[in-house]
Amino acid sequence: MDGSLLLVQLLNGIQVGILLFLVASGLTLVFGILDVINLAHGALFMVGAYAGALAAVGTGSVVWALIAAPITALLVGIALDRLVLRQLYDRDHLDQVLATFGCLLFLNELARAVFGPAARPYPLPTLLEGSIGLPGGVSYPVWRLAIILVGCLTAAGLSFVLVRTRFGMLVRAAATNAPILEMLGVDVRRLCLLTFGMGAALAGFAGAMAGPIVAIQPGMGDQVLILAFVVIVTGGTGSVRGALAGSLLVGLADTLGRSFLTDLARLVLPPAPAAQFGPAIASMMVYLVMAVVLLVKPQGLLPVRGSHR
Repeated sequence: MDGSLLLVQLLNGIQVGILLFLVASGLTLVFGILDVINLAHGALFMVGAYAGALAAVGTGSVVWALIAAPITALLVGIALDRLVLRQLYDRDHLDQVLATFGCLLFLNELARAVFGPAARPYPLPTLLEGSIGLPGGVSYPVWRLAIILVGCLTAAGLSFVLVRTRFGMLVRAAATNAPILEMLGVDVRRLCLLTFGMGAALAGFAGAMAGPIVAIQPGMGDQVLILAFVVIVTGGTGSVRGALAGSLLVGLADTLGRSFLTDLARLVLPPAPAAQFGPAIASMMVYLVMAVVLLVKPQGLLPVRGSHR
């Protein structure tokens, strides 16, 4: 196995994991507090990508793109909460799934009607389009390194907010036992709106960060949403620490599996069967990892202690 290729793929896996964490963190907080399954969350990732692309084209500045994307996703998320999710807080999961899936389809088709089916351009400054040298004589895209750096800073900031501030204390308390917190006089609905808005902004920010390296088109958030739910189940529902651990595990498993499973299969199988076996297993790798984790720890890697809904 080439050490340089392994280093590149490890960085790719971390980068994918960081993006998944930005999407999954808000989703797991809302699920932990309100027990609401929001399938429209992936559309907020798409909204952020479109907003970032339009801002980058209009202003020529990636900074404005990274500002416009979370603000736009925040506004769309608040509207979604006011118009749809608020009516579903006390309904069962089937109603939530059907309603939010309808919102997902609506937003995807709205994007198709407004922007068309073709992918949108997302220009980057020349400095961020280049590559940087890594040990072993290989190069790595600057923007992907920027995703890792900015994502880690965002995760650190989110951790500070949740651990060191009163708002974070209330969010953690609501994720553990929302009914008791409401009995103590805290407006849990308002707290959830703020949390939902923060999660929407993070999803939009992730979309803006991913925009230059993925195709910005209707439905682009669907696959990210699936992986985000895998992350939540793997890490532990309602746990931001679990979301981070699950995101990195899923990102690395998916990237390394797609890169090396076929070569590993050739060690024990003839070339033709290995060429079929490797990609087939690689496409299922994240789900296999989730199954193994749940067999060992049914509540996930780092579940919320004493959670009660």
